Amino acid sequence: MTEEIIFQILSANLVYLLAAAFVIIVIFKGIRIVSQSEKHVVERFGRLHSVLGPGINFIVPFLDNVAHQISILERQLPTASQDAITKDNVLVQVDTSVFYRITEPEKTVYRIRDVDGAISTTVAGIVRAEIGKMDLDDVQANRARLIETIKASVEDAVDDWGIEVTRAEILDVNLDQATRDAMLQQLNAERARRAQVTEAEGQKRSVELQADAELYEAEQKAKARRISAEAEAYATEVVAKAIKENGIEAAQYQVALKQVESLNALGNGEGKQTILLPSAALEAFGDAFKLLKGGS
Repeated sequence: MTEEIIFQILSANLVYLLAAAFVIIVIFKGIRIVSQSEKHVVERFGRLHSVLGPGINFIVPFLDNVAHQISILERQLPTASQDAITKDNVLVQVDTSVFYRITEPEKTVYRIRDVDGAISTTVAGIVRAEIGKMDLDDVQANRARLIETIKASVEDAVDDWGIEVTRAEILDVNLDQATRDAMLQQLNAERARRAQVTEAEGQKRSVELQADAELYEAEQKAKARRISAEAEAYATEVVAKAIKENGIEAAQYQVALKQVESLNALGNGEGKQTILLPSAALEAFGDAFKLLKGGS
Protein backbone atom coordinates (compact mmCIF):
# COMPACT_ATOMS: atom_id res chain seq x y z
CA MET A 1 0.00 0.00 0.00
CA THR A 2 2.81 2.32 0.83
CA GLU A 3 4.54 1.60 -2.45
CA GLU A 4 1.39 2.42 -4.41
CA ILE A 5 1.09 5.78 -2.65
CA ILE A 6 4.69 6.58 -3.33
CA PHE A 7 4.25 5.60 -6.96
CA GLN A 8 1.17 7.79 -7.28
CA ILE A 9 3.00 10.72 -5.71
CA LEU A 10 5.94 10.29 -8.01
CA SER A 11 3.66 9.95 -11.01
CA ALA A 12 1.80 13.14 -10.06
CA ASN A 13 5.05 15.01 -9.54
CA LEU A 14 6.34 13.77 -12.89
CA VAL A 15 3.19 14.99 -14.59
CA TYR A 16 3.60 18.36 -12.96
CA LEU A 17 7.23 18.49 -13.99
CA LEU A 18 6.39 17.55 -17.54
CA ALA A 19 3.61 20.14 -17.62
CA ALA A 20 5.95 22.80 -16.27
CA ALA A 21 8.60 21.85 -18.80
CA PHE A 22 6.04 22.01 -21.58
CA VAL A 23 4.90 25.44 -20.47
CA ILE A 24 8.49 26.63 -20.38
CA ILE A 25 9.13 25.25 -23.84
CA VAL A 26 5.96 26.86 -25.17
CA ILE A 27 6.92 30.21 -23.69
CA PHE A 28 10.44 29.87 -25.00
CA LYS A 29 9.27 29.00 -28.51
CA GLY A 30 6.44 31.53 -28.53
CA ILE A 31 8.55 34.56 -27.66
CA ARG A 32 11.08 35.94 -30.10
CA ILE A 33 13.36 38.88 -29.32
CA VAL A 34 14.73 40.48 -32.50
CA SER A 35 17.74 42.80 -32.38
CA GLN A 36 17.73 46.26 -33.96
CA SER A 37 19.95 45.14 -36.84
CA GLU A 38 17.82 42.16 -37.93
CA LYS A 39 14.47 41.03 -39.24
CA HIS A 40 13.13 37.48 -38.89
CA VAL A 41 11.08 35.69 -41.53
CA VAL A 42 8.43 33.40 -40.00
CA GLU A 43 7.00 30.40 -41.87
CA ARG A 44 3.87 28.43 -41.00
CA PHE A 45 3.71 24.99 -42.50
CA GLY A 46 6.47 25.96 -44.94
CA ARG A 47 4.81 29.13 -46.21
CA LEU A 48 5.59 32.76 -45.46
CA HIS A 49 3.52 33.90 -42.50
CA SER A 50 5.06 37.13 -41.17
CA VAL A 51 8.20 39.23 -40.74
CA LEU A 52 9.27 40.07 -37.21
CA GLY A 53 10.77 43.49 -36.56
CA PRO A 54 13.12 44.62 -33.77
CA GLY A 55 11.89 44.09 -30.22
CA ILE A 56 9.69 41.42 -28.50
CA ASN A 57 7.50 39.35 -30.83
CA PHE A 58 5.07 36.50 -30.22
CA ILE A 59 4.50 33.49 -32.49
CA VAL A 60 2.45 30.30 -32.23
CA PRO A 61 4.71 27.54 -30.92
CA PHE A 62 5.08 24.41 -33.04
CA LEU A 63 3.10 26.03 -35.86
CA ASP A 64 5.31 29.01 -36.64
CA ASN A 65 8.98 28.69 -37.37
CA VAL A 66 11.64 31.40 -37.70
CA ALA A 67 13.13 30.20 -40.97
CA HIS A 68 15.45 33.12 -41.78
CA GLN A 69 17.26 35.73 -39.72
CA ILE A 70 18.20 38.56 -42.09
CA SER A 71 20.59 41.39 -41.25
CA ILE A 72 19.34 44.78 -42.38
CA LEU A 73 22.70 46.52 -41.95
CA GLU A 74 24.25 48.22 -44.97
CA ARG A 75 26.54 45.94 -46.90
CA GLN A 76 29.38 46.57 -49.32
CA LEU A 77 30.03 44.37 -52.30
CA PRO A 78 33.68 43.54 -53.00
CA THR A 79 35.33 45.88 -55.48
CA ALA A 80 34.67 44.57 -58.97
CA SER A 81 36.51 45.30 -62.23
CA GLN A 82 34.91 44.96 -65.63
CA ASP A 83 35.95 45.88 -69.15
CA ALA A 84 33.85 48.28 -71.19
CA ILE A 85 34.14 49.94 -74.59
CA THR A 86 33.31 53.62 -74.92
CA LYS A 87 31.36 55.19 -77.76
CA ASP A 88 34.62 56.19 -79.47
CA ASN A 89 35.90 52.58 -79.30
CA VAL A 90 38.33 52.91 -76.37
CA LEU A 91 38.73 49.90 -74.09
CA VAL A 92 38.59 50.86 -70.40
CA GLN A 93 38.64 48.89 -67.18
CA VAL A 94 36.21 50.20 -64.59
CA ASP A 95 36.50 49.49 -60.88
CA THR A 96 33.14 49.75 -59.09
CA SER A 97 31.82 49.34 -55.58
CA VAL A 98 28.18 49.10 -54.49
CA PHE A 99 26.59 49.56 -51.07
CA TYR A 100 23.13 48.16 -50.34
CA ARG A 101 20.85 47.02 -47.58
CA ILE A 102 17.88 44.65 -47.39
CA THR A 103 14.61 46.45 -46.70
CA GLU A 104 12.09 43.67 -47.46
CA PRO A 105 13.63 40.36 -46.43
CA GLU A 106 10.58 38.35 -47.50
CA LYS A 107 11.35 39.32 -51.11
CA THR A 108 15.08 38.73 -50.77
CA VAL A 109 14.59 35.27 -49.28
CA TYR A 110 12.05 33.93 -51.75
CA ARG A 111 13.04 35.69 -55.00
CA ILE A 112 16.83 35.56 -55.21
CA ARG A 113 19.35 32.98 -54.08
CA ASP A 114 22.75 34.75 -54.27
CA VAL A 115 22.15 38.43 -53.55
CA ASP A 116 25.75 39.60 -53.85
CA GLY A 117 26.36 37.71 -57.08
CA ALA A 118 23.11 38.97 -58.63
CA ILE A 119 23.87 42.60 -57.78
CA SER A 120 27.45 42.31 -59.07
CA THR A 121 26.25 40.89 -62.38
CA THR A 122 23.59 43.59 -62.68
CA VAL A 123 26.08 46.36 -61.96
CA ALA A 124 28.57 45.01 -64.52
CA GLY A 125 25.94 44.94 -67.25
CA ILE A 126 24.67 48.44 -66.47
CA VAL A 127 28.21 49.89 -66.35
CA ARG A 128 29.05 48.43 -69.76
CA ALA A 129 25.80 49.72 -71.24
CA GLU A 130 26.15 53.24 -69.86
CA ILE A 131 29.83 53.65 -70.78
CA GLY A 132 29.04 52.42 -74.27
CA LYS A 133 26.83 55.50 -74.70
CA MET A 134 29.62 57.96 -73.82
CA ASP A 135 32.93 59.08 -75.28
CA LEU A 136 36.07 58.64 -73.20
CA ASP A 137 36.28 62.37 -72.44
CA ASP A 138 32.70 62.32 -71.16
CA VAL A 139 33.45 59.33 -68.95
CA GLN A 140 36.39 61.17 -67.40
CA ALA A 141 34.66 64.55 -67.08
CA ASN A 142 31.14 63.48 -66.06
CA ARG A 143 31.90 60.72 -63.58
CA ALA A 144 29.41 62.05 -61.03
CA ARG A 145 26.57 61.99 -63.57
CA LEU A 146 27.58 58.50 -64.66
CA ILE A 147 27.52 57.29 -61.05
CA GLU A 148 24.01 58.69 -60.54
CA THR A 149 22.81 57.01 -63.73
CA ILE A 150 24.29 53.65 -62.71
CA LYS A 151 22.81 53.93 -59.21
CA ALA A 152 19.33 54.71 -60.56
CA SER A 153 19.50 51.83 -63.06
CA VAL A 154 20.65 49.35 -60.39
CA GLU A 155 17.87 50.46 -58.06
CA ASP A 156 15.28 49.78 -60.74
CA ALA A 157 16.79 46.38 -61.47
CA VAL A 158 16.89 45.14 -57.84
CA ASP A 159 13.60 46.65 -56.71
CA ASP A 160 11.83 43.28 -56.92
CA TRP A 161 14.43 41.74 -54.61
CA GLY A 162 13.58 43.96 -51.62
CA ILE A 163 16.96 45.71 -51.78
CA GLU A 164 17.84 49.38 -51.52
CA VAL A 165 21.04 50.52 -53.22
CA THR A 166 22.40 53.23 -50.95
CA ARG A 167 25.50 54.14 -52.93
CA ALA A 168 27.34 53.21 -56.10
CA GLU A 169 30.90 54.33 -56.73
CA ILE A 170 33.23 54.27 -59.72
CA LEU A 171 36.61 53.97 -58.03
CA ASP A 172 38.81 54.19 -61.11
CA VAL A 173 38.76 54.14 -64.90
CA ASN A 174 41.94 52.51 -66.22
CA LEU A 175 43.25 52.65 -69.79
CA ASP A 176 45.70 50.45 -71.61
CA GLN A 177 49.25 51.73 -72.19
CA ALA A 178 48.74 52.55 -75.89
CA THR A 179 45.75 54.71 -75.11
CA ARG A 180 47.63 56.44 -72.30
CA ASP A 181 50.54 57.26 -74.63
CA ALA A 182 48.16 58.67 -77.25
CA MET A 183 46.39 60.79 -74.64
CA LEU A 184 49.73 62.07 -73.34
CA GLN A 185 50.77 63.13 -76.85
CA GLN A 186 47.44 64.86 -77.32
CA LEU A 187 47.85 66.62 -73.98
CA ASN A 188 51.33 67.83 -74.86
CA ALA A 189 50.10 69.09 -78.23
CA GLU A 190 47.25 70.94 -76.55
CA ARG A 191 49.65 72.56 -74.09
CA ALA A 192 51.93 73.68 -76.93
CA ARG A 193 48.95 75.10 -78.80
CA ARG A 194 47.80 77.03 -75.75
CA ALA A 195 51.31 78.42 -75.24
CA GLN A 196 51.42 79.62 -78.84
CA VAL A 197 47.99 81.19 -78.51
CA THR A 198 49.02 82.95 -75.31
CA GLU A 199 52.21 84.27 -76.92
CA ALA A 200 50.30 85.48 -79.99
CA GLU A 201 47.72 87.20 -77.80
CA GLY A 202 50.53 88.90 -75.87
CA GLN A 203 52.14 90.19 -79.06
CA LYS A 204 48.78 91.39 -80.31
CA ARG A 205 48.16 93.24 -77.06
CA SER A 206 51.60 94.82 -77.22
CA VAL A 207 50.94 96.09 -80.76
CA GLU A 208 47.56 97.43 -79.69
CA LEU A 209 49.08 99.29 -76.73
CA GLN A 210 51.84 100.75 -78.94
CA ALA A 211 49.26 101.90 -81.45
CA ASP A 212 47.18 103.44 -78.67
CA ALA A 213 50.24 105.29 -77.37
CA GLU A 214 51.09 106.66 -80.82
CA LEU A 215 47.48 107.67 -81.36
CA TYR A 216 47.40 109.43 -78.00
CA GLU A 217 50.65 111.27 -78.81
CA ALA A 218 49.30 112.38 -82.19
CA GLU A 219 46.06 113.53 -80.59
CA GLN A 220 47.94 115.57 -77.97
CA LYS A 221 50.17 117.18 -80.60
CA ALA A 222 47.16 118.02 -82.73
CA LYS A 223 45.44 119.47 -79.68
CA ALA A 224 48.51 121.62 -78.89
CA ARG A 225 48.68 122.88 -82.47
CA ARG A 226 44.98 123.65 -82.38
CA ILE A 227 45.34 125.61 -79.15
CA SER A 228 48.36 127.51 -80.55
CA ALA A 229 46.47 128.29 -83.74
CA GLU A 230 43.48 129.48 -81.74
CA ALA A 231 45.77 131.71 -79.64
CA GLU A 232 47.39 133.21 -82.74
CA ALA A 233 44.01 133.71 -84.31
CA TYR A 234 42.79 135.44 -81.16
CA ALA A 235 45.85 137.70 -81.08
CA THR A 236 45.40 138.56 -84.74
CA GLU A 237 41.75 139.24 -84.08
CA VAL A 238 42.63 141.59 -81.20
CA VAL A 239 45.19 143.46 -83.31
CA ALA A 240 42.78 143.70 -86.20
CA LYS A 241 40.08 145.00 -83.88
CA ALA A 242 42.48 147.60 -82.42
CA ILE A 243 43.51 148.77 -85.90
CA LYS A 244 39.90 148.99 -86.91
CA GLU A 245 38.98 151.05 -83.84
CA ASN A 246 42.14 153.28 -83.53
CA GLY A 247 43.34 153.43 -87.07
CA ILE A 248 46.89 153.10 -88.36
CA GLU A 249 48.32 154.75 -85.24
CA ALA A 250 47.61 151.63 -83.18
CA ALA A 251 49.54 149.47 -85.63
CA GLN A 252 52.44 151.91 -85.70
CA TYR A 253 52.40 152.00 -81.92
CA GLN A 254 52.61 148.22 -81.67
CA VAL A 255 55.51 148.06 -84.14
CA ALA A 256 57.40 150.83 -82.42
CA LEU A 257 56.80 149.25 -79.00
CA LYS A 258 58.21 145.92 -80.20
CA GLN A 259 61.29 147.68 -81.54
CA VAL A 260 61.85 149.45 -78.23
CA GLU A 261 61.44 146.20 -76.29
CA SER A 262 63.94 144.46 -78.56
CA LEU A 263 66.53 147.16 -78.12
CA ASN A 264 65.96 147.22 -74.40
CA ALA A 265 66.53 143.44 -74.15
CA LEU A 266 69.67 143.80 -76.26
CA GLY A 267 71.03 146.49 -74.01
CA ASN A 268 70.43 144.50 -70.86
CA GLY A 269 72.60 141.62 -72.09
CA GLU A 270 75.97 140.97 -70.42
CA GLY A 271 78.90 142.80 -72.09
CA LYS A 272 76.61 144.74 -74.35
CA GLN A 273 76.25 148.07 -72.56
CA THR A 274 77.60 149.99 -75.55
CA ILE A 275 75.19 149.78 -78.45
CA LEU A 276 75.52 151.36 -81.90
CA LEU A 277 72.14 152.27 -83.23
CA PRO A 278 71.34 153.04 -86.80
CA SER A 279 69.37 156.11 -87.65
CA ALA A 280 66.29 154.01 -88.23
CA ALA A 281 66.42 152.78 -84.63
CA LEU A 282 66.57 156.35 -83.34
CA GLU A 283 63.60 157.20 -85.46
CA ALA A 284 61.83 154.17 -83.93
CA PHE A 285 62.51 155.52 -80.44
CA GLY A 286 61.16 158.85 -81.41
CA ASP A 287 58.08 157.45 -82.96
CA ALA A 288 57.46 155.26 -79.90
CA PHE A 289 57.76 158.21 -77.51
CA LYS A 290 55.46 160.30 -79.68
CA LEU A 291 52.89 157.57 -79.75
CA LEU A 292 53.21 156.95 -76.01
CA LYS A 293 52.82 160.63 -75.37
CA GLY A 294 49.90 160.84 -77.68
CA GLY A 295 48.30 157.77 -76.10
CA SER A 296 48.56 159.26 -72.64
